[in-house]
Amino acid sequence: MNAAPEVIVGVSGGVDSSVAAWRLRESGLRVAGLFMQNWHDDGSGECRAEADRRDALKVCAQLGLPFIARDFSADYWSGVFAAFLAEYRAGRTPNPDVLCNREIKFKAFLDEAIALGADRIATGHYARVEEQDGRWQLLRGVDAGKDQSYFLHQLGQAQLARTLFPLGDLGKAEVRAIAARLGLATAGKKDSTGICFIGERDFRDFLSRYVAATPGEIVDPDGVVLGQHGGIAFHTLGQREGLRIGGVRGRPDAPWFVVGKDAGRNRLVVDQGDSPLLHSTRLRSETMHWVAGEAPDFPLRCEAQVRHRQSPQACTVVPAADGVAVRFDAIQRAVTPGQSVVLYRGELCLGGAVIAATNAPLDPNRLSDE
Repeated sequence: MNAAPEVIVGVSGGVDSSVAAWRLRESGLRVAGLFMQNWHDDGSGECRAEADRRDALKVCAQLGLPFIARDFSADYWSGVFAAFLAEYRAGRTPNPDVLCNREIKFKAFLDEAIALGADRIATGHYARVEEQDGRWQLLRGVDAGKDQSYFLHQLGQAQLARTLFPLGDLGKAEVRAIAARLGLATAGKKDSTGICFIGERDFRDFLSRYVAATPGEIVDPDGVVLGQHGGIAFHTLGQREGLRIGGVRGRPDAPWFVVGKDAGRNRLVVDQGDSPLLHSTRLRSETMHWVAGEAPDFPLRCEAQVRHRQSPQACTVVPAADGVAVRFDAIQRAVTPGQSVVLYRGELCLGGAVIAATNAPLDPNRLSDE
């Protein structure tokens, strides 16, 4: 590398980051690729890190880009995985992808890129960054089905000022077509799923290596025992799969869903169909992060998502302690403490926070009636 790169793109060994790297190179920028090693094989499943590294190296070679590899596994453990485990031990359901973006891709990676002399970083996320009136904005990707702004809501002005999202104006089909036309090594590679940087594996088996599993009873809302669970940490609100409840005499032939966790008695509470026990209209968040660096005027009318791929839900937001209180116009199903509530105004991502409590009937921190 004769001169320091202007942009270092995080190459994961997947098709998205490969096409992102190509688009940056085509724009005339000096580009390098950096592969992040964030997890080492613990024997709990197939470890694809080495195969992904080889694929990332192949793509950089095809594009004529310098290739860099860095091990951020210690940062991942302390900044992401330890918090992930603590949340599960507390009976909540965390979202590691949000923490992974904040602590690894836009902190450890960004710091390393700057140390290598780069001005900016880039990733293959489906999102957009624009500057308006001296502030950086985080916008949805144009492909609504692939938009990843939900997972990026913890980014602030300092990160966005140094970030490029080359795929923000493309759809997934276009990205695949570009990769195929260029003959990139990752063109036919399927998208990765599973826990950020850990990948696909039997989740219950994986989690049981780190979180003690205490079997207990599965009960209906009246306390009737219907079965046994292997640990309430392995279940989340609204979950249907894995309950192993067969036909119950005298009950309708309808699926059962997790509607609550009784941590004090180590009980998993289930109900059938669209149970009102999963319904809520309000939530309170933990400390709020605003992308703009400051809170908007309140009360705030906007839209919210309490999970990725959920359609935007109209709501009113007001301050509450360190966070916010959100009142939805319509009933919400299975709003889950530990997950994130992310606020939007159209395409603009305003920010978000971890959900602390709701007014669902079985929420252990249930919000009082107003």
